[in-house]
Amino acid sequence: MAEIVVIGAGQAGSSAVFKLRALGHTGRITLIGDEAFPPYQRPPLSKAYLLGDMTRERLFLMPEPSYQEHDIRLKLGAPVTAINPDTKVVSVGDETIKYDELLLATGSSPIQLPAAIGGELGGVYSIRTLADIDAMASEFSEGRNVLIVGGGYIGLEAAAVASSKGLKVTVVEMADRILQRVAAPETSDYFRTLHQNHGVDIREGIGLSRLSGTERVTHAELSDGQVLDVDFVLVGIGIRPNTDIAGTAGVAVQNGIETNTFGQTTVPNIWAAGDCASFPFAGQMIRLESVPNAIDQAEIVAGNILGAKTEYIAKPWFWSDQYDVKLQIAGLNTGYDNVVARPSDRPGSVSHWYYGGDTLLAVDAMNAPREFMIGRRLIEAGKSPIATAVGDLSTDLKSLM
Repeated sequence: MAEIVVIGAGQAGSSAVFKLRALGHTGRITLIGDEAFPPYQRPPLSKAYLLGDMTRERLFLMPEPSYQEHDIRLKLGAPVTAINPDTKVVSVGDETIKYDELLLATGSSPIQLPAAIGGELGGVYSIRTLADIDAMASEFSEGRNVLIVGGGYIGLEAAAVASSKGLKVTVVEMADRILQRVAAPETSDYFRTLHQNHGVDIREGIGLSRLSGTERVTHAELSDGQVLDVDFVLVGIGIRPNTDIAGTAGVAVQNGIETNTFGQTTVPNIWAAGDCASFPFAGQMIRLESVPNAIDQAEIVAGNILGAKTEYIAKPWFWSDQYDVKLQIAGLNTGYDNVVARPSDRPGSVSHWYYGGDTLLAVDAMNAPREFMIGRRLIEAGKSPIATAVGDLSTDLKSLM
């Protein structure tokens, strides 16, 4: 019976190993993670966990005994140092682990500020791992000054937590507007107003020039020349897929570990899934950084490792929680040329529908779960209602199905 090794003890890796057992695989399974913790949820880290509303144990995807019960060898705190595709061996320190099939679920890592501008000073944090959040938790005291570098979803979620805990929050975004890379101006406007109403100072079109301090950050110089007093800094300027170990093993890498529709890489018996994987979608190669993708893709690839030959057809959707607003996103808005706003009589509820020509591409739904679900079903069914009908509140959205 085939021995299967999974590198990466995150959402994708955990989903894959349990799916392998559910599908009846009885051979040896080893799940290797470089963190000291069993696989855990990442989205609550910068929200409920940082707020203190969720315990560490509730973060874990499965209780640790579940791995033993399913005969899954869990090797934690163990960075992989090499993969040898010729001998089918993974090196973890001094140990070598043989495999018949290898799944790379290595995830992604946050982009760091350069040391030359103060990125290595004390009090400068990334928002990615459980250890990151534990390290910064004591900083969140009422009245302190926090600078958040980056106005994407991670930065804004952290801003919401900090503001809710009574900190003085400044967000700097180098682009012309927050969320510029991922959302339309209408969605940016919604969240800018939301944060400003909670006292957050949002500065757009302004970058960070440098951080200063002796051993710990005390000041931040912005690109407009202003200098801010800061007690600590949170960096949310994007992530990069973890591809180094794949690249050194000869696996093709380009904005992620390249795979086909089945999850196979360019090297036999090596597969990839989750944040690290680049795969075909709508005529292009994409990566999806989301929990639903990590689960769905990993489970499909697990089946394919066992011979299923099922193509992975992505159904992109995402979410973000900020204050009392739940943003739900269906589809991908790449290539949109028109945005239709559908307001609601519910306070704070609105949805933005992205069109490319006559084709519905995506929906941003703010406190609008019904609109999200209908939009998602339309997109997944390949249906595109007339834009003017979507924007007309007299139209019953269900009738567009």
